[in-house]
Amino acid sequence: MNQLLKRKSRGDAWFDIINYILLTIIMLLVLFPLYFVLIASFSDPNYIYSGEVWLFPKGFTLDGYERIFGDSSIWIGYANSILYATLGTLIGVAVTVFAAYPLARRNLVGKSAIMWFLLVTMFFSGGLIPTYLLIKDLHMLNTIWALVIPGAGGVFNVIIVRTFFQSSIPDEMWEAASIDGCSNTRFFWSIVLPLSKSILAVMVLYHVVGFWNGFFDALIYLNDESKYPLQLVLRNILVQNQVNSGMMIDVESYAAKMRVTELIKYGVIMVSSLPLLILYPFLQKYFVKGVMIGSIKG
Repeated sequence: MNQLLKRKSRGDAWFDIINYILLTIIMLLVLFPLYFVLIASFSDPNYIYSGEVWLFPKGFTLDGYERIFGDSSIWIGYANSILYATLGTLIGVAVTVFAAYPLARRNLVGKSAIMWFLLVTMFFSGGLIPTYLLIKDLHMLNTIWALVIPGAGGVFNVIIVRTFFQSSIPDEMWEAASIDGCSNTRFFWSIVLPLSKSILAVMVLYHVVGFWNGFFDALIYLNDESKYPLQLVLRNILVQNQVNSGMMIDVESYAAKMRVTELIKYGVIMVSSLPLLILYPFLQKYFVKGVMIGSIKG
């Protein structure tokens, strides 16, 4: 602390110290609920109810995970979610980049009108019933396309990527490349995309998280249980283990059912979040740079 005070003025040093303290408190407030869910999924619910679980698991048990992974449908849900997230991300990132790049070029005719048209869709949508009827008329009900096509192009993402291109790929670069005989397609694939790894990583993360956590579209558009994503499978497992007090006449059975429900509830959160927690560190180094350049500059 003394060295810090020597390098900076006293006011700046105290400002940094207070910032570190506040950021540490905020970090703990964010991380502790995640940590609590993790230790609660391994703890006896009786200790959770009594408030004795707050730092380490108590009454260690794997009963919740055994019940979750004992249901064969969860593996089908995992496979479906991986398929939906992979295909949806490929389509979504492609649509976003191909829409954003022309809008970032100054010589695009009607660019302002196109942007206004896109912005209107951010504030006004057709609503649930018209959207459902559209999906039905396109014969996409109970198919994978009902989940990956409607969410492929997001205007918010297009604006972020367009701003990134405007800030990082100046028109002078295209003019220099065109003098050397570079075509538009070659410029896009050989220069624009290699220089846009950070924003592409951000878009991949956005789309993967969106498709992985997608629940409502599958509930509306899918009827075949073999096509359910993981989130819907976990929801069904949790609902099936919910306690119905009207059917329980034995107090011990009621308490045992409540105990199982609590274990499954915490286990379900961990099972659904684990793939994203594993993926995020690999994209984190691109995340801050891509988001900051894409959302602030321009």
